[in-house]
Amino acid sequence: MSGIIGKKIGMTSLFDEAGKNIPCTVILAGPCSVLQVRTVEKDGYKAAQLGFDDKSGKNAGKALAGHFKKAGSTPKAKLVEFNHGFDHLNVGDEVKVNLFAQGEYVDVTGTSKGKGFQGVVKRHNFGGVMQATHGQHNRLRAPGSIGAGSDPSRVFKGMRMAGRMGGKQVTVQNLEVLRVDEEQNLLVVKGAVPGAKNSYVIIRKWN
Repeated sequence: MSGIIGKKIGMTSLFDEAGKNIPCTVILAGPCSVLQVRTVEKDGYKAAQLGFDDKSGKNAGKALAGHFKKAGSTPKAKLVEFNHGFDHLNVGDEVKVNLFAQGEYVDVTGTSKGKGFQGVVKRHNFGGVMQATHGQHNRLRAPGSIGAGSDPSRVFKGMRMAGRMGGKQVTVQNLEVLRVDEEQNLLVVKGAVPGAKNSYVIIRKWN
């Protein structure tokens, strides 16, 4: 799969030819600089490392600063390796949004919004402990029993309980490309993609 690094701009909607309103997400996709090309002879596998979104040089460590200087590129905020589809690229080339075409289907990977510490009702869709009557004081959103008594005398691993929710890598597959704006490097895909506004996403397509 080849792909590109982007930044989620936000959501909007478009009307199709039949007049149906389609929710969609606008992504700033590239341009991405090729910082490194890995080969089977040298690295044991083929891949291309892309960098996206300039950042201040003072925020890059010495090792990364040398890496960017060797590639002849400004410091980048986001680096991603793509294992397929970029065999023809060299260090210093650019990957732009014209990699995609309207009507194609892509997979978008991002970090979901963090929701902090949540209970079992929100986190795992539990129904709570029965109803509001019959002496259920302050128990509507409680998890209920979490295991047996003297045997096995422990809570099994993987028990669904309260805890931190969100903030994980999520991939949404088979999103249709509705628009490709090469002048502004914008990609419009059907539906929602994970992450908050201005968060980085990775858009991949099957070659």
